[in-house]
Amino acid sequence: MRLLKGNPGKRRARVPPEPARPDRCPEPPARLSDYARQEWEAVAPELYRLGLLTVLDISAFSVYCTAAAQLRQAEELLARDGKLTFTTKTGQRRVNPLIRIASQAQADMLKFGSAFGLTPVGRLRLSGVTPPPSASKFDGLLGS
Repeated sequence: MRLLKGNPGKRRARVPPEPARPDRCPEPPARLSDYARQEWEAVAPELYRLGLLTVLDISAFSVYCTAAAQLRQAEELLARDGKLTFTTKTGQRRVNPLIRIASQAQADMLKFGSAFGLTPVGRLRLSGVTPPPSASKFDGLLGS
């Protein structure tokens, strides 16, 4: 719409700052674990190709990769143990702490991954398209 209307107010258009983009895909930081490094190597080249991984994004993307590594490690430990709950010394049933770790890692992955367009809604936000409004339970009541 902005292209069609032009600039009726004649105000200077805001140009977002463009961070430096390296000549090739950035290497994963040395502090990343093996699993986090594997996630970096799987996803970073595509983000770089799309122009979404710049020098300023390395730290935020490494947090995403660390969350992916934590999720993978928690899932492996849960699969090996196979128990979702355990019994305490007092006889109470408790949820395995690995479930909370996995859940938090999933939430972190969604939050940081969305910023890089790794979710459908994240891609819509990056492209500037607003998602359609969700259907209301009252839609269609008045014949509209």
